[in-house]
Amino acid sequence: MMEFMKKAMDWVLEKEQDAAKECHAKPEDVEKQIKMIEEKKATLEKKYQEDIGEFEHILNRLHAIKAQSLKCHVKD
Repeated sequence: MMEFMKKAMDWVLEKEQDAAKECHAKPEDVEKQIKMIEEKKATLEKKYQEDIGEFEHILNRLHAIKAQSLKCHVKD
C-alpha cells in the first residue's frame, strides 16, 4: 500500500513539475504545500524522538533488571 502511495505522489509531483516548467504553477501554492509537508515532517520527527526516548527508557530498565537477576544466578 505504501509503495502505491509513493508512486501516486511521484506522479502528482511530476505533473506539478511539468506545470511549473510551463509557467502554470503558482509559487504561493507550492509554498503552501512546502509548509504543510515541513509541518508534517516536524510532527513526525517529534513523535519519532519521543518514541525513541521511551524505548531507551525501557531498554535501560531491562538492562538494570537483567544485571540484578544475574547477581542471583552467579555460580559459586
